[in-house]
Amino acid sequence: MEFSREINQTKAFKSESIKAMLNVAYTASIQQDRMVELLKPYQINDQHYNILRILIGKNGEPASPGQVKAVLINSRGDLTRLVDKLVKMGLIDRGHSQHDRRSVELLITKKGKHLVERIANEFDANLVYDFKITEKEAKQLNNLLDKLRG
Repeated sequence: MEFSREINQTKAFKSESIKAMLNVAYTASIQQDRMVELLKPYQINDQHYNILRILIGKNGEPASPGQVKAVLINSRGDLTRLVDKLVKMGLIDRGHSQHDRRSVELLITKKGKHLVERIANEFDANLVYDFKITEKEAKQLNNLLDKLRG
């Protein structure tokens, strides 16, 4: 559905740029709500899932909390609290660097990897990433979003 109709906008936006930015935020919010709903049975939220995905991307190498926070999609919460829950659930390990005992390192566990695989399969089954656009359109959208961020 066209964005203006979806939000019951009765008067024209001041500009297409304003409409586009609101449309991006609105669409992102809907997508995030879908993810949060699918993650509820696993007792984690979208930020926890993002942390697990970041650690998987390290290919077995540990990451510092600073490295994780730097690429966290949504850093609205306290990273320590988020990590504490994942450690308590046995999804990640927290330890100290061999080179610097003051430095904390995070590493995903086998249990964490298995959980991410299960969630990814459920996301696929529920078409979470099915945006009803072609690969060419997705590439164009990615290029435009990259351009927006400068």
